[in-house]
Amino acid sequence: MAASLKERIPPHNQEAEQAALGAVMLDNDTIDTALQYIRPDDFYATANRRVFQAILNLHNQGRQKADIITVVAELRKMGELDAAGGPAYVASLTNVVPSSANIDHYSKLVQDCSLRRAMLRLSAEMNTNSFDESVEARMVLEEAQQRIYELGENRLSSSFKSTRDLMPGTIAMIEKLRASKEFYTGIPSGFEELDKMTSGFQNSELIIIGARPSIGKTALALTMASHIAIRKKIPAAFFSLEMSNVHLCLRLISSEAGIESEKIRSGLLSQREMDTITNAMGKIYEAPLYIEDTPGMKLMDLRSRARRACSQFGVKVIFVDYLTLITSDSRDLPRHEQIADISRSLKSLARELDIPVIALSQLRRDAEGKQPNLADIRESGSIEQDADLVMFLHRDRETDAKQKKEPKKETELIIAKQRNGPIGLVNIMFIPRYARFTSLEKTY
Repeated sequence: MAASLKERIPPHNQEAEQAALGAVMLDNDTIDTALQYIRPDDFYATANRRVFQAILNLHNQGRQKADIITVVAELRKMGELDAAGGPAYVASLTNVVPSSANIDHYSKLVQDCSLRRAMLRLSAEMNTNSFDESVEARMVLEEAQQRIYELGENRLSSSFKSTRDLMPGTIAMIEKLRASKEFYTGIPSGFEELDKMTSGFQNSELIIIGARPSIGKTALALTMASHIAIRKKIPAAFFSLEMSNVHLCLRLISSEAGIESEKIRSGLLSQREMDTITNAMGKIYEAPLYIEDTPGMKLMDLRSRARRACSQFGVKVIFVDYLTLITSDSRDLPRHEQIADISRSLKSLARELDIPVIALSQLRRDAEGKQPNLADIRESGSIEQDADLVMFLHRDRETDAKQKKEPKKETELIIAKQRNGPIGLVNIMFIPRYARFTSLEKTY
């Protein structure tokens, strides 16, 4: 009869653990190679774990090398000598391997078994949590996804590279930039002056676009998303918590075709206009743009779907329209604390997925009629703190009232905060007929 799960011995490799310890004791210079993959807790055998901790202590002290004598002395000082198998066991470790040449291979074997044990522990915890009806199933799923991701991230090895190793990749990047004639390292917004100041939207950054109602937050986000996905062919996800996916598509078609959205909705179109719309729809159809329009989406659902979009579609940038419409997982908290939790979570999501997350935000009523600043971000100062880049849209409403019939409206895009670059102002143009922004020099 096959052994039950409880009777199975957890994955481990005693020979690899001993070989890794022996290699480090033979050549202390290999400790840094081993540390790229393993830590004391990665050893299954208690004795091996204690020995590696002693070696690590000696390495951190930097005063003496880790050999049989010094390791035994350190274990005795720690009060762990007996738990580590005694002096005879420590001495036997150097006889397991002839040299330290394969330390990376031994370390990877130890790491692999440790990862398998961690996955078994996690699956057991998830199994137990799945039977706990006091916790929502989606919360269990969110925790499982987060833990699995962290498990993978914590196991990634890292190492220093010499400039000799780095040069080929650097030269290739310079050649690519030279060929593209673009002066940014991140994802382009479609506004040249903005991209010059930010070098494009950078990975791991939380970007906030704030404005009062009806100034054009969604229009700006859609303009950027369409440039990224339709023109640059970079996969993008758009979470719309306010507008349906059909209305978003109508806006995209209007913007791409250069035909008023009201006219499209009325259906009073000439054959020429219909041909133009069909051509625009073809471009949109081919674009790697993915829209999610669930109203009142919970924070944990947004995070889960964002991860899925990245893994399934290779999404490189996420737009959220807008931040304060996300439903917090902690509804019993005061509203400002809920917004703070959402803000921190979006920043964490950007770092976790290593992509830019661009979230729209309302501004306080006090910001009406004046140039907005960071204090005008609505509901929570934590948004200002968590964001790497904060931009505001500003337009004089009195001027708008006088220019209702004007086809274009000049708008200020204010960079109020940039953690890794300058702040300043970029003038852009809003075209109400198509709900689209363009650079000042661009016209339809």
